[in-house]
Amino acid sequence: MVSNLLMYLKVFFVGGVICSIAELILIKTKITPARILVLFLMIGAVLGGFNLWNYVVEWAGAGATLPIIGFGNSLAKGAIEGATSGGFFGALGGGLMATSAGISVSIGLSYLVCLFSSSKTKKF
Repeated sequence: MVSNLLMYLKVFFVGGVICSIAELILIKTKITPARILVLFLMIGAVLGGFNLWNYVVEWAGAGATLPIIGFGNSLAKGAIEGATSGGFFGALGGGLMATSAGISVSIGLSYLVCLFSSSKTKKF
């Protein structure tokens, strides 16, 4: 019971810190949300490429794998595994193979949200 509670707290803490960093970047700079997503994806890919993000994942679990940084990590790991087995084209396909489930769910859920909502232009 106590170990489960501790794990939930770690997951919530790490996920919250990642989101708080993104929010601080959004508030304090003029960087757009799309660029912040790309920045976090690249950070995850670089940390995953150097095998540094695995230490955070071992400690925090889903709090480190679910945000966009975890997606970048999965993309890099898949590309590295694909490159070792299939060369250049294996690297291209390996990243997509490793993240295909997440991409498919995102596309499907985005479609469902589009069915029940209408877009509006945001005024600045």
